[in-house]
Amino acid sequence: MTTTELSQQGREFFAGQFGHPPDGLWSAPGRVNLIGEHTDYNNGFVFPIAIEKRTVAAAGLRSDRRLRVASSSFPGMVEVSLDELDPDALQGWAAYPLGVAWAMSQAAGEKGIPGARLAGVDLTLTSDVPAGAGLSSSAAVECAAALALNELWGLGLGREELARIGQLAENRVVGAPTGIMDQSASLLGEPDHGILLDCQSLRADSVPLGFAAAGLGLLVIDTRTSHSHADGGYASRRRSCEEGATAMGVPSLRALSPGDLPRAADVLDDETFRRVRHIVTENQRVLDTVAALRAEGPSAVGSFLNQSHVSMRDDFEISTPELDLAVSTAQSLGALGARMTGGGFGGAAIALVRNGDAAGITEGLVREFARAGFTAPSIFPVSASAGARREE
Repeated sequence: MTTTELSQQGREFFAGQFGHPPDGLWSAPGRVNLIGEHTDYNNGFVFPIAIEKRTVAAAGLRSDRRLRVASSSFPGMVEVSLDELDPDALQGWAAYPLGVAWAMSQAAGEKGIPGARLAGVDLTLTSDVPAGAGLSSSAAVECAAALALNELWGLGLGREELARIGQLAENRVVGAPTGIMDQSASLLGEPDHGILLDCQSLRADSVPLGFAAAGLGLLVIDTRTSHSHADGGYASRRRSCEEGATAMGVPSLRALSPGDLPRAADVLDDETFRRVRHIVTENQRVLDTVAALRAEGPSAVGSFLNQSHVSMRDDFEISTPELDLAVSTAQSLGALGARMTGGGFGGAAIALVRNGDAAGITEGLVREFARAGFTAPSIFPVSASAGARREE
């Protein structure tokens, strides 16, 4: 679906819900993380791209203090007063946009704008980012809503601040202990560029990819096994990383290099050591991927994708049989590299492929999933696209 078509749907959905046109439409993309998994909350490096699939927020100011939100993906409308916006009481899909509203009201107060000056807002969400696929549909919602509220409320917050607001909403309101990568990718993405994000300094460098010029493309293989960042697996991995950093006497695993791993093997129990080893080596793989892109071009990065998947499968233990099959099948059919992407425990894999091989790899994946008795995957190409923006 084109963004124009999605925007038209959003405009019509808003009018159907509230009986009048919106004041504006804002959109934000999902993301694919090329490499750098679970490194963000360890103050490490990540290298995502924004993708074409987007969430559109249609919004309009009200004359009172009510917030009303509706989504074309879920039944019903949720309504709450700005004066009663309680981060501990927000639940379900509405926790994402209303959590952003709460976080932005906190930011407004820090900027000296009393919460009592903020007007109510009607807001609807329309999206073609697959939910639960590891493509950060939640960050697309958060960033589209944040961009809309930032403009309607006249807060003047920069994109780095909006990324932190989206992360705060997801951490504090939704209860998912995620890092800042997803919101940063959604807000800072550029066509044909990856975003090298230093999650410690929050410095973001835009790195040319050159996939199309090299005759390469990126396939997303959505296994249709849903995952959730708010579940125990994600949180337990984060705890292991924090415990490993404490035992190693460093503020975060960012402070460790591959040369520290022999000492880590002596200090840590086996499971914690493997969790730490994944983060340390994954940080290095991000830097090596970017260096290879700059020096040799995109065909040189496939081996790092393959290594990343092995590390996530064996050391961090966040893969699944479906993801492993997607990766191994793509590799056997000629992909330059493949790995699971996202938080794990389900979701999607990606494969860097020659454009001429894409159809055969797609057919082979469908065949092998059927042979294994798995649900048929959804397979589609993505390319690096623009970040969040006002549509009209």
